[in-house]
Amino acid sequence: MQADTTRTAMIIGGTGQIGAAAARRLAADGWSVLVAHRGSHPGDAALADLDVTTIRLDRDDTDALLAKARGHDLVLDTVAYEPRHADQLVRLAGDIGSLVVISTGSVYTGRNGGYLDIVTGPEDFPDYPIPLREDDATVDNRKRTYSPLKAAMERRLLAADDLPVSILRPGAIHGPFSPALREWFFVKRALDRRARVVLSDDGANRFSTSSTVNIAELVALCAEQPGHRILNAVDDDNLSVAEIAQTVFAALDREVEIVTFPGPPVDGLGSTPWTVAHPLVLSMALATVELGYRAPVTYAESVRAAIDWAVREAHAAERRDESWEAVFPALADRAAADGWFDYAAEDAFLGGR
Repeated sequence: MQADTTRTAMIIGGTGQIGAAAARRLAADGWSVLVAHRGSHPGDAALADLDVTTIRLDRDDTDALLAKARGHDLVLDTVAYEPRHADQLVRLAGDIGSLVVISTGSVYTGRNGGYLDIVTGPEDFPDYPIPLREDDATVDNRKRTYSPLKAAMERRLLAADDLPVSILRPGAIHGPFSPALREWFFVKRALDRRARVVLSDDGANRFSTSSTVNIAELVALCAEQPGHRILNAVDDDNLSVAEIAQTVFAALDREVEIVTFPGPPVDGLGSTPWTVAHPLVLSMALATVELGYRAPVTYAESVRAAIDWAVREAHAAERRDESWEAVFPALADRAAADGWFDYAAEDAFLGGR
């Protein structure tokens, strides 16, 4: 480790939403942070006066990755995706103080054996235990889709008994610099001056949210208390989708009527990025007991920063004569595929009420 008393951290994928929040949290607490990334990023102005250094690094270059990572008190990997990434990280055993790897809550399977990657509709949606705990079943097959690959990565990391690794499972992540900010579903409606929004299932769907600020707090605690563990990483609020809508509209100082109907979405009408046929709610009890974790922010406190960032980016695009789709291409693709902004269908439904 370092000869002086300054603790050092390396963040792999450090310019994304989780990496930026973790860098800010650690640097503000006196850490010297090395941020490794593959491409360009507008950056986080809050880091300007802190001990944060950025470098270009392709994580597929294993030799370069290990050379930069060795010797740090903490290595945070926000972009590890599959077993071969775990194979890289296990080679750090004995050379770092603590490893934290971001996984996903979608690794869990329901009591009916289903998981999110294979859902085709409400009838085969996973019937999850409520709440989901870290020892609940996870997907275990050879399919090379997101959740099975993440779960296989987790198992490969945990098989290395001498590796001080903490695996975090977030839910619906929100924060500045998000390439897929779900809240845009409501933010754009407010910007478009929509007076009403339609939600299925009486607006009661619950899909645990994860603030990047709260994830960063867990990262810091895992750095202070290295271990060999898996922890859920979600907000304590467990808001319904109607409550999320109310929170977003309040942050934008917009009054939007929330109209609901019972039952699942109809031809996409009433669906949102948080719409799930059965609740997907993760427990934070283990992190509380094992690390003494307390969420620094509520959903309402945290999401405002993400909304402010998204609105600023959208307005800046307008001044450049660009569309929001050009600024948020991943969001644009998802919105088009899932019909997020089918206002004509909403108006037709509302016209009969």
